[in-house]
Parts: sequence; structure tokens; C-alpha cells
Amino acid sequence: MPKRSKVWLHFAQVDTNRARCSICQKVVLAKDGNTSNLAKHLIMHKINLRSDSCSVFDCKAKKAKKDDGTSVTRPPPSSTSNSLSASDRDSAGSLANNITGLPEHSVILDVKTRWNSLYLMMERFLEMFPAIQAACMDPRLKKSMEKERLDRISCDDFRKAEEFVKLMKIMYQSTVCISSGNNATLGQIIPIIKKLQDQFRVTADDSFFSNAIKEKVWDDLSKRYQGEGIQEFLEEGTALDPRFKGKVEDAVWYRLEEELIDRASHQNRGETAQAQQQVDDGDSSCDEASSAATEKLTKLSALEELFMDEDIEVGERNYPIASQRDKVKEEIRHYRGLPSTLSTVDPVTWWWDMRGTLPALSSLAARYLCVQASATPSERTFSTAGDTISQERACLLPDKADMLIFLKKNC
Repeated sequence: MPKRSKVWLHFAQVDTNRARCSICQKVVLAKDGNTSNLAKHLIMHKINLRSDSCSVFDCKAKKAKKDDGTSVTRPPPSSTSNSLSASDRDSAGSLANNITGLPEHSVILDVKTRWNSLYLMMERFLEMFPAIQAACMDPRLKKSMEKERLDRISCDDFRKAEEFVKLMKIMYQSTVCISSGNNATLGQIIPIIKKLQDQFRVTADDSFFSNAIKEKVWDDLSKRYQGEGIQEFLEEGTALDPRFKGKVEDAVWYRLEEELIDRASHQNRGETAQAQQQVDDGDSSCDEASSAATEKLTKLSALEELFMDEDIEVGERNYPIASQRDKVKEEIRHYRGLPSTLSTVDPVTWWWDMRGTLPALSSLAARYLCVQASATPSERTFSTAGDTISQERACLLPDKADMLIFLKKNC
């Protein structure tokens, strides 16, 4: 019959009535497999085995017995201390990970100044809980404080932790999206907020714990980006983002149409004023050159001179002069008819490729999409500047420092 008591992790059976201690090699009486004397002997080595204790060595012993049928003994504790050193704790944690089949990860602590650190801490705790439990219940620990703390974690606490991780995962993903250095423009803020609104909408199936988290989080998020000007600016930026252009209303496209017409009107007035200035500042030499160029023009044939009026009417009929508003409407209609791109597409690069097909919209999109979704890229640039202009390089010229920072962030 296999020996199931944990005492046999520290003893090897000599015969039916005796066993040899693997720590001090002393033979102890164990009549008919009775382990009372063996347990008392282990107390002399400051090893107190309780019936409900569990350690990673139990799993190791079971695995070894299953493989080759031999008895496996636990490594002896330190002679100077019955607590684990740092290296022993690392080895115990590694052993626990190997037994539970989990990767070797370190635990994560919550830091108030670090975004989403509470979520990351809880996620790692749930992932590594079997390994943490096995390592903390190692009998070589001097005190069982860790085990007692784990014992106080009830099933309800574990369920709440799982609900918290499930709810806050989208917050972590949203933070990473708007804080990334690639493609994080203001055009994705409104779509992300709508995703968060759907996630934190209270439903009848929610528990009291989930309900409280949703109400608290959404109460804070609903106060963001509420200015009328800011909201309109974000909506127009979303419309000009080819990834999310289908998530805005028709009123947003009407505002973009009016803005494009105003820009075109200002541009035409500027060109007219510039041309008039050039005419006013022109001298006689320019007039002579223009008259000479006019004389050199190809003379019309007799047939062309005879039917000049008819040719002008045909040209106007075949090529009608479209108004500026019609051009803008046609460009917006063409852009809205294009399929939305994948979320991995860079919107700035997409508009650069479409500048020949949609010239007015591409010029307007460059003004909107240059705005970052958050201040994180700017903070990273400040950090790069701090690393570049150190105490050892305090004599850098401003132009040189600008070039080094630019190369660091763009190469």
C-alpha cells in the first residue's frame, strides 16, 4: 500500500518497523508504518507537519512516485535558519511554476503613479494563483503568514477578482491604444468612448460588485470631452479618419462641407489679391513681354474664326464649370462611398496616398489628424530630451539637441 503521509517525504523505510531520517540519518521506530514517532522526530528539526498542509514537494513526490515508483525526500532546511533565503524562494517559485505548468512570471504590485497597475496586478495574481499558493504553503517557510492570508481568500473574493479583471480589461486596452506612438490620433477617441460606454452599461444580470464598478467608472468617464467645441472637433476628426468614418452622423459631414467651402473661398480671395498685386506692381517691360508673347500665338484658321461662337457654346456644354460647393459635395460623397480601412492602417499615410483623388479633404485631414489622442507621445519626447541633454552633455547647442531628439523619435 503506498505511503500517503507527508512524513514519508523526510524518511526512507528500512523495514516494517523502522525508518531512516533523511535529515540526520537517524533510524526511528515506526512499528507497522505508524508515523507518530516520525512526526515527533521532525519537530526536533523544527518541521511541524499538519494534516491540511500542502507544499510543492508533495506534488513533486507524487509525480516522481508515479514515474518510477521510488520514494522522494524533501531537501533538508538550512542548519542556521528555518526560513527560506532569497535564492531558495526563487527556486521554490520556479519549482511551483514547473509543477503547475505555468510560465515563470514575477508578481506585479499596484503603483498609484502607474496607469492600470491595479488591473495588471490582479490579472497576474489570478494567472499565477496556483503557483503562489503552492510556493506559500512550502513547509520550509518560517511563518505561515502567507498561507494564512491565502486561506482568508474566499470563493467570493476570487469571483470578485475575476469580475474586476474582466470589466477593466477594456480600460487597459483603451489606455494602450491612445498612448501608443503609432496611429494614435484624435480620430479614435470617440469610437473608444462608445466602446467603453457599451462595456460599462449597467444590466440586470450584473452583480452588486460589478454594478458598483460600472457606475463608478462611467461616472468619471462621462465627464470627459464634454465641451461643445471639443465634442465637435473630435467628431470631425473621427469623420476624417478612414478607419472610423462610418461612426459619425450626417450633421458632421455638413460641418465639414461648410468648412471646406470657407477654406476654398479664402484661398481664392488670397490668390486673386496676389494676382492683383502683381498686376499693380508690374512695369512696362512686363507689358511688352506679354504683348510679344500674344503676337506669337498661333493664328486661327478661317474656319475657326468663322465658327468661333459655336465652338465656345459646344465647349461650355461638354465641360460645364462646376461650382465650388458642387466640387466639395462630390469629393465628400466619393470619400464616404469608399470602404472603411482596417484599424491597423495609418490614417496619415492613407490620406497621403489619396491626395491626388481627394485633394481638398486630404488637406483638411492633415490639420485634424496631426493632433495626438493623448499627451503621452509628448511626455515620451520630454523623456528623450532628458536622456539626450544629460549632465555630461550639457554643452550641446540647441540645434544639435533638436536634431538628436528628432533622429531618436523618427528613425
